[in-house]
Amino acid sequence: MNAVWFLVLSAFIFCIGAAGVIARRNPLVILLCLELMLNAGNLALISFSRMLGNREGQVFALIVMVVAACEVVVGLGLIVAMYRRRLPLDVDEVRELRG
Repeated sequence: MNAVWFLVLSAFIFCIGAAGVIARRNPLVILLCLELMLNAGNLALISFSRMLGNREGQVFALIVMVVAACEVVVGLGLIVAMYRRRLPLDVDEVRELRG
């Protein structure tokens, strides 16, 4: 298959994630949409790596996966802390997490 199809799919997935980040106010949905955007970037990196015949894009995609896992851990920790303190789970209303 041609790499252009993978790049088109990557752009489509990235647009879905960006629309979700812009439209939604729930922090959990925003985290899921950010994951979609990161996975779209990974797909683009891997397709360029396959197209050029080198391995650097695949290694960088692994690094992006590690960053995405760290982002999920921190984000879910914040969401659990907000839920335990009975703070509103609307990102427009939450300005700071008080301890």
